[in-house]
Amino acid sequence: MNIGDVASRSGLPPKTIRYYEDIGLVKPVRSTNGYRRFTDADVHKLVFLARARTLGFSIEDCRTLLGLYEDQSRESAHVKAVAEEHLHAIEQKIEQLQAMHSTLSGLVEACHGDSRPDCPILTDLSTVK
Repeated sequence: MNIGDVASRSGLPPKTIRYYEDIGLVKPVRSTNGYRRFTDADVHKLVFLARARTLGFSIEDCRTLLGLYEDQSRESAHVKAVAEEHLHAIEQKIEQLQAMHSTLSGLVEACHGDSRPDCPILTDLSTVK
């Protein structure tokens, strides 16, 4: 099947599919005229990659997970370790976002938002910490 068909079936844009090919995540066969010919297995890999990316896994994590998926002798402990590491990174990001939210909420509340020039938001942003 061609890249348009694969894009439709996988939900990924052709540009992303080409990128995944460029970095070696999928390897469609090239016909004599140079066109890519994708298989059902390629579509399955692309759906797998799309789902992993939706969950925020990095390209390298996707490469690792795809390798584990294709390795019939894999240990689920390896898969779990990759997922746990990613989950930990998400939890750290949530903590950072909550701290940002708290700080910004306080600054917005402290700002009068009127015609006066003084503004605690700008004061805070210009303070060296």
